[in-house]
Amino acid sequence: MTDLKEAQTQQSQSSQPDAPMQQKNYAGYKSFSYLDAGKDYRVWPLSPELNRVPSRRPEVSAEQEARVRRLFKDELMISLHDHCFVAPEDLSQFLEFRRWGRDFTGYEGLSVSGLDAVFDNLMNGTAMITSRGGWKWDDIIFDLGMRLSDIAHQDMVVLCKTTEDIVNAKKNGQIAFIVSVEGAAMIENELDRLDILYGLGVRCLGIAYSEGNQLGGGLKEPRDGGLTMFGRQAVRRMNQLGIAIDVSHSGDQTSMDTIEVSEKPIFITHAGARALWNSNRLKPDDVIKACAEKGGVIGIEAAPHTTLTEKHPRHSIESYMEHFEYCVNLVGIDHVAFGPDALFGDHVGLHHALSEALSIGASRGHLQYEEVEYVDGIESPAEAFPNIVRWLVKHGYSDADISKVVGGNVMRVLKAAWYK
Repeated sequence: MTDLKEAQTQQSQSSQPDAPMQQKNYAGYKSFSYLDAGKDYRVWPLSPELNRVPSRRPEVSAEQEARVRRLFKDELMISLHDHCFVAPEDLSQFLEFRRWGRDFTGYEGLSVSGLDAVFDNLMNGTAMITSRGGWKWDDIIFDLGMRLSDIAHQDMVVLCKTTEDIVNAKKNGQIAFIVSVEGAAMIENELDRLDILYGLGVRCLGIAYSEGNQLGGGLKEPRDGGLTMFGRQAVRRMNQLGIAIDVSHSGDQTSMDTIEVSEKPIFITHAGARALWNSNRLKPDDVIKACAEKGGVIGIEAAPHTTLTEKHPRHSIESYMEHFEYCVNLVGIDHVAFGPDALFGDHVGLHHALSEALSIGASRGHLQYEEVEYVDGIESPAEAFPNIVRWLVKHGYSDADISKVVGGNVMRVLKAAWYK
């Protein structure tokens, strides 16, 4: 097996496009460049946003590539879950890096991603500015404000609050930034904090992130007691406010309860099918079906070593798309989308650095798998959607079906779940 260092010397076809899938209003801005680096904030060497590793694109003909580019021009491209930050090169210093509270957005990588909108999940529980435990209210608000301050100093990425913002972003060569948080632990037992989050721009919120909280059980918990009474109040308030609900990291019973209680369709923004790989991080058929029956959508997850399968035990775009096709066959093309959960940097190394904080071992169970250094074909937000669409075109999906899974299905749920 060719290792990473050897592969980097090969002249294999890069997964990055020769030209952006869509022209975006990128003028070369780098995060916090309105400040004086080294004076106003500490400088951390960051990972490259493009061509960090020799990840490969699906092989398509010139005619198919032209169709891919037409689809990017004509259709809304919406990632249901990503973290568009740039990780530091030295991950042994990650916790100290996070303590400074500055999250660097990968504008260069996003400029070639082809995306029109992205559900960006900030640093979630790893915004450990005041606590090594994470998920503190002050840290979440600090992280959100700092990120939006940076975004406000450039013109390509724009804060998204409505479905109209997504449509306008595409027209204007921009990318709609949909603020999302994967778990609600930080609201504690304060229901009105949901209103505050909405007022600050949050438009998607998870019930629990692996560990249980005041709302319900996470997938790490050995006994999932389901949605609490407070959790039921929170679901109702999110419905009233227009915050989309996510159960990706929630336990099975909590997920089922949330789907039942919510008056609006919900998301499983980033997961896969447990039927293909027996891991708590993935969803059983009954949860996926229940989500779809209420009009919801599951986004397929690509974080390293999640969407594996017995047929494709080495994580790559092929195992990823096997989960996609399984879910399409299970609940139909109208209820599946893509939430790659990618970032700019060494995602595998980051998981090692944060294995305890993110409960990674507990969520993956005891299945043995071959560790990869990156997910070949879907390694970062820059390449994820171009390669997903190439794969769909190569495998004979119609324009109408591709339109649904790359953005149309997500928009349908947002029009039902959001205030406007």
